[in-house]
Amino acid sequence: MDVFQKIYEHEQVVICNDPKTGLKAIIAIHNTTLGPATGGCRMYPYQTFEHALNDALRLSKGMTYKCVAADVDFGGGKTVIIGDPVKDKTPELFRSLGQYIDSLNGRYYTGTDMGTTPEDFVHAMKETNCIVGLPEEYGGSGDSSIPTAQGVIYGIRATNETIYGSNEIGDKTYSIQGLGKVGFKVAETLLAAGASLYVTDINSEAIDALLKRANEIGNKNVKVVSGNDIYAVEADAFVPCALGGIINDDTVEVLKVKAIVGSANNQLLDDHHGDLLKKKNILYAPDYIVNAGGLIQVSDELYGPNKNRVMRKTKAIYNSLLEIYRNAENKNISTIESANQFCEEKIEIRKNRNSFFSHHKRPKWEIRH
Repeated sequence: MDVFQKIYEHEQVVICNDPKTGLKAIIAIHNTTLGPATGGCRMYPYQTFEHALNDALRLSKGMTYKCVAADVDFGGGKTVIIGDPVKDKTPELFRSLGQYIDSLNGRYYTGTDMGTTPEDFVHAMKETNCIVGLPEEYGGSGDSSIPTAQGVIYGIRATNETIYGSNEIGDKTYSIQGLGKVGFKVAETLLAAGASLYVTDINSEAIDALLKRANEIGNKNVKVVSGNDIYAVEADAFVPCALGGIINDDTVEVLKVKAIVGSANNQLLDDHHGDLLKKKNILYAPDYIVNAGGLIQVSDELYGPNKNRVMRKTKAIYNSLLEIYRNAENKNISTIESANQFCEEKIEIRKNRNSFFSHHKRPKWEIRH
C-alpha cells in the first residue's frame, strides 16, 4: 500500500527489467488529460530503487505542468534508467527500452535527457515510433538546447521587466551554475549583450571554452567560482542550469540575488522553498515555465520539424511568466504557487473540453508514422 500511496497522483508506473541487456528502468505516466504523455529519459546510477522511483514521479509530474504551460497537446511522463551512462550504455539496452515504450501503444513518447543522447534513441526507434528529439539526419528537429536556452533568455527578460521596468539583459550581473549545452548558450548570449558573469561547472573544459568564447566576443567580465560558492555570489540573478533540488534550506539562507531564472528541472527542493524565497524578496521564475523551449521543439517535431515555428512559440514564455508574476503579486502568493494554479486551471478547462471525446484517441499527427 505504501507504493500505491506514493504513486496515487500518477496514472501508470511501469517497471522495466531485462536481465539480458541489463536494462533496469522506470516509466512514470503522470497525466494524459491533454494527450499522450511525454518526457525525456535520463540515465543515472541511482543508489536505490526508491531514489529512482522518486525522481521519475517528481519529474513526470513536472512534465505535466510544463506541457500545460507550453500549450502543447501532451501530458507528463518520464523515464529513468538505473545505470552509469559512461559504462552501461549499449545499443541493445536502448532497443529493449524501445520495446517497453512501444508496448504502451502511443500513451507515452520519450527522448533524450540527462545522461542520454539523441544517438541513443536512434537505437530505440528501431523498436518504436514513440521517440522525439531525434537527430536531423533521422528526421528529427535536432539540438533542443537551442530553444531551451532562448526560453531562459526570455525568462530573464521578463524577470528584469518585472523588477526593473526594463527587459534589457546586458547591464546586469548573473551567476550561472552549469555550463552544459543550455547553460553555455545562455552565458554566450548574456556576454554578447554586455553582461557580467560568475560561473561554475564541474567540467573544467566547459569553463575554458567559455573563457575562450568571452575573449572572442570581447567581453571578459567572467569570474570563475568553485562549487557551492556560487550560491553566495552577489548578483542580479542566479541562473541554475545543472541539477535540481538546489534551492533548499541551506542555500536559501546564503543567496544574495534579486531573482532566480534558470533551466534546471525541479530547482526547488520543495514548493515551500518558494515561500522562503518570497520572504527574502527573491523573484523566482518557475523552472518548468522557463525551460519549456526544448519541450516545444520535440512536441512540434511530430508535425514536421520547423525551427521558425518553434522559436515563435518559445517567445510565449515571456508573456506567460509576466502573467504568473502579476498573479503572484495580486494574490500575495509565491510564484511557484501562482504557476501551479495557472497550470491546474488550464487542465480543468481542457478536461471539460476533451470530455466529449476519448483523450486516448489516436493523435492527429500520427500520420507521421
